[in-house]
Amino acid sequence: MLSGVDSEEEGIEVCSQMIDLLQSAGFKLHKWASNSPNILYNIPAELREDRSLLELDSSSTPVKTLGLLWQPDDDIFRFKIPSWSYEDSITKRLVLSESARLFDPLGLLGPIVLRSKLFMQELWKSKVSWDLPLCVQQQQFWTDFRSDLNVLDEFSVPRWAASVSDPVQTELHGFSDASENAYGACIYLRVVSASGSVSVHLITAKSRVAPKGTEKLDQMIRLPRLELCGALLLSHLYEKVESSLQIPARSFFWTDSTIVVHWLASSPSRWKKFVGNRVAEIQQITASGIWRHTPGIENPADVISRGMPAQQLVEHSLWWQGPIWLQQPNRFWPDPVRTSDDHFEREQLQEKPSVSLPAVVQNSIFSLKSSLSSLVRVVAYMQRFCRNSKKRNRETRNTDALSTAELEEALVALVKLAQQDSFAKDLRSIHATGQVKTSSKLKALSPVLVDGVLRTRGRLSNAGISFAQKQPMILDNKHPFTLLVVRYYHLNRLHAGPTLLTATIRLQFWPLRLRNLVRKVTHECVNCFRSRPSLSEQIMADLPSVRVTPTLPFLNTGVDFCGPFYLRPVSRKAAPQKVFVAVFVCLSTKAIHLELVGNLSTDSFIASLKRFAARRGVPKTISCDNGTNFVGAQRTLNEFLQLFRSQQSRLDVAQRCSAEGIQFFFIPPRSSHFGGIWEAAVKSLKTHLRRTLVNALVTAEEFQTLLTQIEALLNSRPLTQLSNSPEDLDVLTPGHFLVHRPLTAIPEPSYEELPSNRLSQWQQIQEYLRRLWKRWSTEYLSGLQQRTRWTRERDNIHIGTMVLIREENLPPQKWRFGRVVEVFPGSDGLIRVVSVRTKDGIYKRAIARVCVLPIPDNLPDFDAAAIQSIQVPATQATSDGRGPQGPLTS
Repeated sequence: MLSGVDSEEEGIEVCSQMIDLLQSAGFKLHKWASNSPNILYNIPAELREDRSLLELDSSSTPVKTLGLLWQPDDDIFRFKIPSWSYEDSITKRLVLSESARLFDPLGLLGPIVLRSKLFMQELWKSKVSWDLPLCVQQQQFWTDFRSDLNVLDEFSVPRWAASVSDPVQTELHGFSDASENAYGACIYLRVVSASGSVSVHLITAKSRVAPKGTEKLDQMIRLPRLELCGALLLSHLYEKVESSLQIPARSFFWTDSTIVVHWLASSPSRWKKFVGNRVAEIQQITASGIWRHTPGIENPADVISRGMPAQQLVEHSLWWQGPIWLQQPNRFWPDPVRTSDDHFEREQLQEKPSVSLPAVVQNSIFSLKSSLSSLVRVVAYMQRFCRNSKKRNRETRNTDALSTAELEEALVALVKLAQQDSFAKDLRSIHATGQVKTSSKLKALSPVLVDGVLRTRGRLSNAGISFAQKQPMILDNKHPFTLLVVRYYHLNRLHAGPTLLTATIRLQFWPLRLRNLVRKVTHECVNCFRSRPSLSEQIMADLPSVRVTPTLPFLNTGVDFCGPFYLRPVSRKAAPQKVFVAVFVCLSTKAIHLELVGNLSTDSFIASLKRFAARRGVPKTISCDNGTNFVGAQRTLNEFLQLFRSQQSRLDVAQRCSAEGIQFFFIPPRSSHFGGIWEAAVKSLKTHLRRTLVNALVTAEEFQTLLTQIEALLNSRPLTQLSNSPEDLDVLTPGHFLVHRPLTAIPEPSYEELPSNRLSQWQQIQEYLRRLWKRWSTEYLSGLQQRTRWTRERDNIHIGTMVLIREENLPPQKWRFGRVVEVFPGSDGLIRVVSVRTKDGIYKRAIARVCVLPIPDNLPDFDAAAIQSIQVPATQATSDGRGPQGPLTS
């Protein structure tokens, strides 16, 4: 425990309380030491410390550091010299190890420690190896450095900095400086007594080596920057000292750099980034102090920025007591230096280039607030202020809450301003002739002026309704005030629909073309859109080349899993066995191959893929969704391929016969329509299984037999419509590309009895294949021309568009907000896949899974709060008008 008190009585009380408090918990405080004999007298003898010199650095490591020693009798600090390891040669590793032993927490020996830092930096620059001996000069330097520290054995500094009996004024003086190699700062405590005597003591210091990167800068820029870094170091050091001392003290900061004083006297926004950032931080930390200039010869921080041997430091009064003028009244301090831009070169100041931008002043009162209720209250307070200003007696001024009459008066005043903006010519015509001109758009409303407000003169004067409904106030649909009115009633009526909203507004106002404006507001309402979101869509894309290019069956394959299905277990007491079916689809011929899979693991899928390749051939490409088993299979197959290739022979034959591997293509996550061909195959498989099995449990052998039969049926489906010609008895099926006939067709009769000279088997097979692919091109391929869905081209989604991400298991109101951060255009330039950033991360989705929010230029308060809760970067507006324009604020 290290502590201090202001009086002996307080010290006795603290010691007594601490001993009793810890003793109650079984802890015994002992080895008490103090610079006051009276305090030690009140402590039992067995609890006192017998030693006269205490180590304040209680390090348990075998290597003792150059720590602080406290001598209680004289109340002074002394320094302990570390024990050096004298080896045959001095290496870079040894220098680093011994430098770490120079432990100086207060920085009182900062100039000495700086010499070791600079020497270590020199070793780094010279790229000396860790364990090679240093050169003769370097070894000699380190040997002299060790021996120089011996002078600290008899050196001491007083512990009590404020060494006056009756202090009346306390000040902190910080100094900073920089050299080519380092920069540093030191802080002194100046105490003035009632008799006028002054005590100045160094309390802490800190230094840093100049970074190597700044050597590339011009000398004109390098030194001022290092001086500024020294001032920043002084600010951080002062912040720690101020929080530790907790005494009321005035603060003064001194530097010998006039350009730094000039920087700190100006706004940070004036300077370039390096200078501006540091000036802003210095000004914030040292706001309670004063920055002044001191001559360089009287700056004690010059010692810690250059370093000094211990023999000189112990006798250097400037370092321990500061400049001589600190001992004198402040009228003898250096005069403030007044600098202007003329004293420096432009390159030295590093000032930002000035940029001029034209500004458009918006004087409209309707732009003050984004909601009608807030705007009405602001105007009501303005009107009350005008009335209260005219009353000389303060007691008669109104300071209560706004009344209904005041709010209605403010609303009428806003209506008058809006009408003056929109119907200035009509108002002048009514004042002159009592009616509007025949060319006016208000002619059908027969407007009249009632108390300065333009109202309609309809045909309901005899109806038993309110005056506001008989003669509603006329508004222009293009005026911003009308938009505020519609939005207010839309929220006030709990997001009412267009019909109810129109009827509600016309009870008091008559906006022109109201229905169009109401539909616009309800369409742009984010909450209304979230309750009934509309998914984005784009024109159906062109088929990929693997779908329209004649290739061998299953060379380009699509795969998907379906299930689970349950099989009858071997044991009666066991649970039903859960299995899945892997559906392989040829992308060109729509041929299907079914494989029974035990589970959804990567190993099970690779096993099914091996069985498929053994019977159908190794595919070139496999297209699938983003299932974890598929992604894991791709990673495993790539590892197998690399292993196989590493073991290949370099012979030409082996190179030609080597496996090319399987290339995987993944569709976007949760975008099943991108894999429609295998999704249709899965649907057909489930249809046959549902109608065949119903709820029956079969064995694995029976289920495998059923899958084989269903595979034959699916491969016998017609690829094209049946011909109406009675002579055409055959239809093109996937089985024609596998076994040259439908898999369920009856075998043809044998022609082996015919003479061989009448039949060329090779030519007939080739001719048969040619006809098959010709029919595939003319009948099946042409049927893929038509787009069955998404027939209209839409505007592309742009980066920065705010969207909702559709979630199958959540209601629309729970769908996450997001902003599009990346788009993926197709070969036709249309975008069908985007990356959306949400508060939970970035997700890649097809546009069919996102809903573009109808965000207008100016949002209501509730919408802005909802959108701003998502921490996504704001971007520029989209060209189609559906995205946000800049940061979403209201």
